[in-house]
Amino acid sequence: MPNDLAPRELRVLAAVEQERSFSGAAVALGMTQSAVSHSVRSSEAKIGAVLFERGRSGATPTPAGARAAAYARRVLRMLDALAAEARGAAPDPAQDTVAGPLRIAAFRSAALHLLPPALERLAARHPGITPQVRLVRELGAGTAGEVAAGRADLGIATIGTSSPVPPGLVGDVLLEEGYALVHPSGHPAPRSLPLVDWMENCSSYTREWWAEQDWIPAATVQAEDDGAVLSMVSSGFGMAIMPELSLTGAPHTVEITDLGAERPTRSVGYVTTPELAGTVAVRALIRELRALRRRSGGEAAVSDSRKSE
Repeated sequence: MPNDLAPRELRVLAAVEQERSFSGAAVALGMTQSAVSHSVRSSEAKIGAVLFERGRSGATPTPAGARAAAYARRVLRMLDALAAEARGAAPDPAQDTVAGPLRIAAFRSAALHLLPPALERLAARHPGITPQVRLVRELGAGTAGEVAAGRADLGIATIGTSSPVPPGLVGDVLLEEGYALVHPSGHPAPRSLPLVDWMENCSSYTREWWAEQDWIPAATVQAEDDGAVLSMVSSGFGMAIMPELSLTGAPHTVEITDLGAERPTRSVGYVTTPELAGTVAVRALIRELRALRRRSGGEAAVSDSRKSE
């Protein structure tokens, strides 16, 4: 159709949205600024919507532009997958191979403790796949937002209990992990210590549980991430309530106390797009992540002699 957008036009849209300027996109793509501007105008005419607000500060995507750029990245990724999978197609689909990048967005503790064994097994089975792992804080759209925007092929995400998978994406829960009280080892009254916290720690569901516990004070210290929280607790600065994945490999200077059967939990899973879910690379990583879930019995566990009841 004459109004179809060409791959080059899609690349321009994605670059302008990423760089927030026509000149920046021109540099990134090796084009002239006038060529970028002409391409955007052509795309806007074909789509029938203004995609960017032009101004002295650059090019700000409109809601239509942000949506268009997200789809542009996803379409371009599928074009890459088309070529890669066609080259690796075998008579038996189970023997298909693929080479190229696999873009993964993960929050810190998942990248440190959940992904490495899955990626090790993935490399053994599919040496041509090159994982590209990027740390994304689980705030706002989080890792799922990176997938929806076309910047990641798969995200390791904390999935809310009321909405297991964000709209427009597909995924599944990999593990259900409980929260535990972590405090300096040997402290006689750990619940009397100040609370150390970080912004991406809990869902609204967990915060509601916190509000019902009269022994949990308001946080007096906000740290950047769970690693900083654990370091502060280890130094005797206070106590914290943390999910089990964040406590993997905790130092011996801290003690982990179970909060009982009524403790809050969080679901950790993967999310991807419907179109990428069937690709060889994403399907292979999902298989390895699910294998980890089967080996762990579907739950995270703090297997540590410092854990107390």
